[in-house]
Amino acid sequence: MEDRQYRQRGYKDDARKTPAKRQEPSVSRPPATPGSRSVARCSDCGALLPAATDPLGQCPGCSAELHSCKQCTHFDPGHRFECTQPISERLPDKRARNACPSFSLRVTVERGTPSGATRPEDARRAFDNLFKK
Repeated sequence: MEDRQYRQRGYKDDARKTPAKRQEPSVSRPPATPGSRSVARCSDCGALLPAATDPLGQCPGCSAELHSCKQCTHFDPGHRFECTQPISERLPDKRARNACPSFSLRVTVERGTPSGATRPEDARRAFDNLFKK
C-alpha cells in the first residue's frame, strides 16, 4: 500500500482486471446512414429541377434563367467578381442569362428523408388541438 498516491480506503482496494476484448461481429454491416441523392435546385424558388434539364432553359417553377451566375457551381459572393473561376470582368446581373464558358449547373447532395415525414398541416392541426376548449 506504500506505492499508492492516495491512502484513502476504497481507492484501488481490489486489483482491477482488464476488461474482456470485444469480439468482432462475424458479418460486417455497412454503417446505418440515411440515403443521399444528388439534386439540382433553382436558386430563386428552390424547385427541384429534373435530371434532364437543359441548362440553357428556364426553371419550370419561376421561369428564372438556368444559365446564370446564381445557378452556377462556381458562384461565390466572397470571391473576386463573385466567381471562383478567373474571369476578366464582373457580370453585373447575376440572375440574367450569360455565355460564360466555365458554367456548370450547381448540383448538391441532399439527405434522404423518411417517407413518413409530417406535413405542415398536420403540425398546425396538432398545435390547434392543444388549445381547444
